[in-house]
Amino acid sequence: MILTNLIIAAILIILVGTLLSGLVVGFRIFLRYRGQRLVTCPENHQTAAVQVNAAQAASSRLVGKPEVRLNQCSRWPEKRDCGQECLSQVNADPEHCLVWNIVSNWYKGKNCAYCQKPFGEIHWHDRHPALLSPERVAKQWNEIPAEQLPKVFETYLPVCWNCYLAETFRQQNPDRVLNRNWERGAAGEYVPREEPTPTPTPQKRAAGH
Repeated sequence: MILTNLIIAAILIILVGTLLSGLVVGFRIFLRYRGQRLVTCPENHQTAAVQVNAAQAASSRLVGKPEVRLNQCSRWPEKRDCGQECLSQVNADPEHCLVWNIVSNWYKGKNCAYCQKPFGEIHWHDRHPALLSPERVAKQWNEIPAEQLPKVFETYLPVCWNCYLAETFRQQNPDRVLNRNWERGAAGEYVPREEPTPTPTPQKRAAGH
């Protein structure tokens, strides 16, 4: 009787251990594939934003090899029936093509176009950093479609959260803000342009004085 109980207990321990091990592996797969990514579409060789069905990949691992498939693409629904050949890029280096990492690497080592403070750790859930267009329109980076970010990064300037708030307030309330002319500094930053000091007009003296 005691031997039978020991055998049953050992079997239960093995089953629980196997289940826990599968759950841990599945969770790691979920973390590996979650999030939006940028790939080069094999069909038109343009940047596309895709997202892997991370939950499906994780759950399918519990019964065998993980099934990695897309559940979102910026070219859908027009190209929804494609062969998803771009997944080879995701599987080759899932961290490199992750949008969060691409954006973080772009801001790294840069200074705000207005205050010139260097960017530190990027806050993803709040206080998003922003971008300044050549027309001096400020937008948060996550307001721009992900597939357009590589092109945007070529001509836009980085803006910190505080300066983004100030610039947005200025754009939305032009009657409450004193506008100043701006010009580019040596590092490409925007700096106030010094206005020439007006020359005082000589006062005419009244006759007899």
